[in-house]
Amino acid sequence: MPQLLAFAGSARTDSFNKRLARLAAARARDAGADVTDLDLRDLDLPLYDGDLEAAGGLPAGAVALKQAMGAHDGLILACPEYNGSITPLLKNAIDWASRPLPDEPPLASYGGKTALLLSASPGGWGGMRGLVHVRAILSGIGVHVVPEQVAVARAHELLPPETVESGALPDERLDAALTRAVMQIVDTTARLTR
Repeated sequence: MPQLLAFAGSARTDSFNKRLARLAAARARDAGADVTDLDLRDLDLPLYDGDLEAAGGLPAGAVALKQAMGAHDGLILACPEYNGSITPLLKNAIDWASRPLPDEPPLASYGGKTALLLSASPGGWGGMRGLVHVRAILSGIGVHVVPEQVAVARAHELLPPETVESGALPDERLDAALTRAVMQIVDTTARLTR
């Protein structure tokens, strides 16, 4: 049974991407994965600073994130797009998790992991431009990012709170795409961790 960690790169309480992450996590559970939901807001990660790290090591939030990632085989990431790119919150989390603990090899939190990328935005592109950057970052640090990805445009219409409760996107084509993407991360992770 693949172990997946699901979270959004948004701190906003009522984030469309948090809703999308929860929807995908529920679908992955239905497909047989063991999924843990995480909220980056709960980790209290300071802005990455090498001097801070040198003076006191990794902050507690970074250690907690690394422990969560270490306990899972893959990631389901719902990535908001800020000005055509990755959010500062998500990039900061990626950077902190990349830092080694004592006696740990570089990028230990990422090597051999899989990832599914999702995004949601009220705009017409659905956050697609930001996913290009997230894919490049993760691929560059040893993560196998599955080819399928889903970008939900018009998120204010397609991801109201009741969408998560119902378990389905109201757009059947998009809902089917989400199912395919989730099945791909579950299947790929299961094959790579056998």
